[in-house]
Amino acid sequence: MLTHFIGGEPVGAGKTFPVHDPVTGAVIRQVHEADPEVVDRAVRAAREAARDWAALPVGERAGWMRRLAEGIEARFDDLVDAEIADTGKPIDQTRTLDVPRGIANFRAFAEIAAQRPDDAFHLSGVLSYTVRRPLGVVAVIVPWNLPFLLMTWKLAPALVAGNTVVVKPSEHTPGSAAVFAEICADAGLPAGVVNIIYGYGSSGHLLVEHPGVDAVSFTGSTRTGTAIMNTVAGRVKPLSFELGGKNAGLIFEDCRLDRAVEGTAKSVFTNGGQVCLCTERVYVQRSIFEEFCARLATRAQEFEPQPMISKEHREKVLSYYALARSEGAKVLTGGGVPAFGDNRDSGYFVEPTVVAGLSEWSRFNREEIFGPVCHVAPFDSEAEAVDLANGSEYGLAATLWTGNLDRAHRVAQRLEAGLVWVNTWYLRDLRTPFGGMKLSGIGREGGVQSLDFYSQPTTITIRLEQPDV
Repeated sequence: MLTHFIGGEPVGAGKTFPVHDPVTGAVIRQVHEADPEVVDRAVRAAREAARDWAALPVGERAGWMRRLAEGIEARFDDLVDAEIADTGKPIDQTRTLDVPRGIANFRAFAEIAAQRPDDAFHLSGVLSYTVRRPLGVVAVIVPWNLPFLLMTWKLAPALVAGNTVVVKPSEHTPGSAAVFAEICADAGLPAGVVNIIYGYGSSGHLLVEHPGVDAVSFTGSTRTGTAIMNTVAGRVKPLSFELGGKNAGLIFEDCRLDRAVEGTAKSVFTNGGQVCLCTERVYVQRSIFEEFCARLATRAQEFEPQPMISKEHREKVLSYYALARSEGAKVLTGGGVPAFGDNRDSGYFVEPTVVAGLSEWSRFNREEIFGPVCHVAPFDSEAEAVDLANGSEYGLAATLWTGNLDRAHRVAQRLEAGLVWVNTWYLRDLRTPFGGMKLSGIGREGGVQSLDFYSQPTTITIRLEQPDV
């Protein structure tokens, strides 16, 4: 039974709900659900801890971040097990990406914060300088696709900037957050600095609307982000949103075709396509279109199917497979449910899928699916490729495959996306800005951009009087 973590202690309050193993469909744990009393208790605990935590020198808070990183290393295997149990993702991905990135997040933001210089400006007889102060209590709402990675991505800069936090993981993936609560307790982190509550969207709504919450950081669907924005508008709370995507990949005829196929396959099928940065629209120069499609379909067949996070999400993805057919798509591979002949047949799997032949205005090509599927279409010119890529209400990420350096720079700067990868995908430097355009989000996190969001500047201006002589 998972209990909330409030004020440094486990709190077993609220009714319970089940968490299912997406590989088999079986119930693997029961979790307490946060009601209004639990949410209020968590926010009050964060508020009570906020002043003392903010008063610590940034170097001391950075030291706490390093201790938490060490705690994650000590509980590495437990976090891997929790993440796999909740998500069903491959152990290699969890051991090489999800948990190591959690460690890196705390260490990177500790160094960025500790080494960041202050700003000072001089005019004749005037000195102006800025100081940054924390926002206060931050609500952190974490999605289910990369639960530990994204929780630490938000927690590390929020904490080192001097805020206290209340975290609500997805109802599907509470396990790694529960282990992290134990890490915080074992490290002796001051009570109330980190609080973790569990529940459905209703619990998240109670949290973001609470008058004691000063800011909200959310990763998830555009629809939920819109609802949060409406909820907090009356109090004008700062928001950082990383929302949905319908990401495009551009494949030019001068690319290294083998690398483009392999890189595109990874960008479509990794984690069952359940990554906000995955590619769902692939545009290929006409001269290599047929060969690329054949190779991508073959590569898709080689990918081990991954489970969707829930039965409901599997049905959503399958409904888009059906929609593609009804809209006239040609299914190049996949399009159904795999059969394993074991207990995985009760899980939430779908086949990696590649389709072609649909209009750019089809629902399939306009709406985010969040599954292991892409649509492939040809283009003839560079200008057409850019227009196709930009012809979406979303603008999170894009990939570009070319052997022409001039084209790489020229096209990348014209793409309406917060992140553009050239001849690679999912390569991240934690010092760089991360976020989307249009319906894909508001604001940027990463490096000093994260610290800027989780704090607010005050400018102090002093007039320097000239001495009497």
